[in-house]
Amino acid sequence: MVPVLTLMRSFILLALLMAGTTHAAERPNIVLVIGEDMGPDTGAYGCKEAITQNMDRLAREGALFTRAFTHAGVCAPSRSGMVTGQYPLKYGGQNMRSVVIDPPRPFTEKLRSAGYHVMWPGKTDFQGVPEKDLADDRKNWVNPSNRAAGPLTAKPKQPFFAYFNDTVSHESQVRASDAEHARNTAALKPSDRRDPAKVELPPFYPDTPAVRREVAHYHELVTAVDYSLGRVLDWLKAHDLEKNTVVILTGDHGRGMPRFKRSPKDTGTRVPLIVRWPGVIPAGSVREDFASWIDFAPTALTLAGVPVPAEYDGRCFLPTPVREARYVYSFRDYMDESFDHVRSVRDARFRYVRNLAPGVDEAGKVAYQEVGQTMKELRRMQSEEKLTPVQARYFATDRPNEQLFDTLADPWETKDLAGDSAHAGKLAELRAECDRWIAHCGPKGELSVSELVAKGVIKPRDPGYEKRAKTGKVEGAPRKNSQK
Repeated sequence: MVPVLTLMRSFILLALLMAGTTHAAERPNIVLVIGEDMGPDTGAYGCKEAITQNMDRLAREGALFTRAFTHAGVCAPSRSGMVTGQYPLKYGGQNMRSVVIDPPRPFTEKLRSAGYHVMWPGKTDFQGVPEKDLADDRKNWVNPSNRAAGPLTAKPKQPFFAYFNDTVSHESQVRASDAEHARNTAALKPSDRRDPAKVELPPFYPDTPAVRREVAHYHELVTAVDYSLGRVLDWLKAHDLEKNTVVILTGDHGRGMPRFKRSPKDTGTRVPLIVRWPGVIPAGSVREDFASWIDFAPTALTLAGVPVPAEYDGRCFLPTPVREARYVYSFRDYMDESFDHVRSVRDARFRYVRNLAPGVDEAGKVAYQEVGQTMKELRRMQSEEKLTPVQARYFATDRPNEQLFDTLADPWETKDLAGDSAHAGKLAELRAECDRWIAHCGPKGELSVSELVAKGVIKPRDPGYEKRAKTGKVEGAPRKNSQK
């Protein structure tokens, strides 16, 4: 049973927010913690490989969101939508590392105007969204897990919005050398290490030592992010900031490995979302309503008592949803130099995928992905015709125009039900919803890169991508903020 005091505080806060009359002393601080390329692979989510005591503690003290998603399986479009509160399809920002000429402004500008002190160190990668007035402070306020521990920074002006992005779990670190991995995970105890021979592999991966090594490394890097979260929580406690601070833990898309990152399916777009707000969100609660990265901007503004712009696509989901969503949406266009065109809709159980690029396979040919050992193993076994039918489907160039997956019965989304007459009604429903969403996003979302450039929507893409497409090598293409 929810304590009466908690209910009273929630009702009072909601009333104040709806009335737009919150005062600085009543408005909560907001801390947003992001693990790069980190899926919902924590103990609280039931991951068998997880060693995540701080994330699990956060779930015990707050709410675990079981249906949290982002709209793109790769960082720049995902972050661009998060910081603008709008789908990048609306303003031409759907292709990875495109620079939009006239993009929306970041929501943090409105927070600052409302009196919030915004701290945003590190990665941005917003597809051209302006950063000049993004934050009051761009310096690190807590050291990440892969750096030497240092003194906690001073207590900031309140109310504040503090962003913390840990790159240690990034794709580039999953495939790092043993020496680099040892540096990245120096804080881990011997008991935090994973035995590659025992880690669980998804059915679309071949069982080889190289694949197992990278999967084990990924889970150890998630533990490194967990250590970073612990430092954030310690920082809040040391400054007596826990009581009136909303802590949000999430990831920018799925894990940084093939068929996860860059996928518009659950593996690429389902993210962890754990939120603690003492006295307002009941401890140990589980939320099954949809929450999305598109919702972060309107949620932050609502908590700050700032009106949400009409053009925003999301809605406030804290402490309870302003309105519950029936669907979440995702897309896949250019992944660096690799072309694709996919639109997807998911309801509480089923995912609909519309493949609009004939002759293109799901793997693509992204040089940045190809250098990983898991991708090399997939390519090698493909050439040797040793992949199972499920694994080989990743390279099939005859993808059907429509696919339908039952994410409850088939969480890895390997069994296409689009041709099953028993699911014809669901297929028609999600097809119509996909049409509606595409129309909502407008014509820019369906223009080619050359058309977007010709119409002055985006700047010409970096010529390094053309070189990369021809050579298959990573060198020569842009790398924003050192990571992808």
